[in-house]
Order: sequence, then C-alpha cells, then structure tokens
Amino acid sequence: MFNQNIDDRLSSWAQHRTHLNQCETPFQDTWEFWKSAPYIPYNNKIDPYHQQSWPSPWEIIVGNQYDDFTKSLMIGWSLLLTTRFKSSNIVIKTLIDKKNKNIGYNIVCIDDTWAINFNDNGPVLVSEIPDDLILENIIDMPLPN
Repeated sequence: MFNQNIDDRLSSWAQHRTHLNQCETPFQDTWEFWKSAPYIPYNNKIDPYHQQSWPSPWEIIVGNQYDDFTKSLMIGWSLLLTTRFKSSNIVIKTLIDKKNKNIGYNIVCIDDTWAINFNDNGPVLVSEIPDDLILENIIDMPLPN
C-alpha cells in the first residue's frame, strides 16, 4: 500500500477497513497492514498530548510518514472506523520502560484485552505486556476530524 499513489493508498485503507468487518483475525490483519508503514523516528508537528495537533487519518495517509504515535493512531482508527469495532473501547497507552526511560511504546489496546503495536510480532494479550513498563498516558481514541 505505501508505495502506491495517494488515491490508491486511500482506497487500500478503505478496503482494509471493509475487510476487518468480516475477517477471522482482525487484530493480526490490522498489524499486517500497518507494520511496514514508512517509519520516521519522531514527528515534531504532532503532540500526542494535544489532540488539536493531530492530523486526520486521511492527512496522515497522504503524508505517508509514520512515527510510533501516528502509526498507533492509524491502527486505532482502522478498527474504530468499522462497524465491527465502532463500540469497542479502543485506547492508546503510552508505556515507558522503568529501566531505560528512553524506550517507550504507544500501544493500541482493544477492550483492555488485546494490544497492537507493542512489538514487531503482532497483537498480544494485554496481560502479556511486562510489568516493568510504566503507564505514562492513556488516550481514548476519538473519531477523526
């Protein structure tokens, strides 16, 4: 998807959300869709703590560059903008490593059971996230602008 032109990327994302409504492995499929997004280490134009700075998902797809936070936003919105998950409790939790405070994660939690974007292995149960991570912030996934 990420090597396509803008219109095709937007269409691919719409098709992905339609697919999530009926597939058997929606969390794994969501991870597979977003895991190869073009990564940038940090986007100084987006502040995770100030929603007003967040672009819409369509603007993020047009820009086609994803830091850890915008990737989490897109994972969350991919689920939230489906019929299947529109009533789910989807949040982004920012977790910081107790031992190395320079290591942090923005994970997408679904109904406090599943987590996506914690590691490169795909979705994990929330109960499998190590206890040595400190919860720094929780963001309830809003509907996009």
